[in-house]
Amino acid sequence: MAGDILLRERKGKVGVLVLNRPEKANALSLELISELTKALEQWSKDEGIRVLVLRGSGTRAFCAGFDIPSIPADFEEEDNRKKILKSINSRMPLPELMVGLKNYPYPTIAMLNGVAVGAGFNLAMCCDLRIASDQVQMGITPARLGLVYFPEGIKQVVEALGTARAREVFFTGAIYGPAEVKNMGLVHQMVPVSELENATFQLAEQIAENAPLSLKGMKKILNMLESGMSLSESERREAESLMANSFCSKELKEGIQAFLQKRKPKFDGR
Repeated sequence: MAGDILLRERKGKVGVLVLNRPEKANALSLELISELTKALEQWSKDEGIRVLVLRGSGTRAFCAGFDIPSIPADFEEEDNRKKILKSINSRMPLPELMVGLKNYPYPTIAMLNGVAVGAGFNLAMCCDLRIASDQVQMGITPARLGLVYFPEGIKQVVEALGTARAREVFFTGAIYGPAEVKNMGLVHQMVPVSELENATFQLAEQIAENAPLSLKGMKKILNMLESGMSLSESERREAESLMANSFCSKELKEGIQAFLQKRKPKFDGR
């Protein structure tokens, strides 16, 4: 329906979720995060959907990340860490969405028709397979905003790319063009933009014809093997403290202002 921010389509055994905010490059608003989280939960119980395809509407972007103006940057240094984390979780509920996508019971494919940056990059990395057009741009940019990204999200990127490559994409905050995306192995397949939809659904239909118990069982085992890297409770508390500190820093406020003003940020380490 016109006006829906998340579209649901079914093509036989293939389910398609379309991020439908083309005027915002399909950026993740709180409402879209909620709708996508609910859709994943509902479809995870539907045994008739054997493969999930996630895509963005329009020709510009898969997903341009979390709405930058919506990032909470109104904390002060004296604010309590627990208060900060509670507020972050309610105002930026990304972890629940990413975990839901990562643990979706059947194979998932990200169809990358354009920009996939920030949380959009994380969203793509939580999919089992990524097929991109030759106009794709990818990157994850918390370092350019003054943020410490949430631990589960960093873990998901490491699981998808390996530690060395994850360090590069997080530390540089670079936006990679098609040639770099291909050379770095950020996607499994790259095709001309005119062939992207056909290539994606051809792969999805091929997978969907396989035995559902095999697909679900092997995905579960693969996720279990991949999740061997975990934080201890004390390490997780420390990581969350670092994340909370970044949300009440002057760096985040400067990063957001620079983004909105389309200028290079001036960070001073506070």
